[in-house]
Amino acid sequence: MIELVSAERCITCDKCIKVCPTDVFDRGEDGIPVLARRDDCQTCFQCEANCPADALYVSPLTRPADDSAARDEEHLDRTGLLGSYRRHIGWGRGRTPGALRAVGPPLGPPEAKGPSLPITS
Repeated sequence: MIELVSAERCITCDKCIKVCPTDVFDRGEDGIPVLARRDDCQTCFQCEANCPADALYVSPLTRPADDSAARDEEHLDRTGLLGSYRRHIGWGRGRTPGALRAVGPPLGPPEAKGPSLPITS
């Protein structure tokens, strides 16, 4: 569930507002997104994934976190959790795309030696 929007990091691009499938955010008077309908959050991580400033933290829980650490910006920044989903999937300049870190056998043409996907007819 969405836990935090960092007013300090937010660049007021509205991407989180636009990508949210359940319309959780309203645009605040200062341009910073406001969690207007937080209980509607589906924990899809689209807002955090699309935030170019890593200004959001979505907890993997599907209900509000019981501890205040999930809404403590200093703690989230210090522990690397603020924007961590976007970093983990490799979105953003200078990051390795998640697909390049995928675990599995090397794939190649059928004539190549080594593991490959099975051919089905």
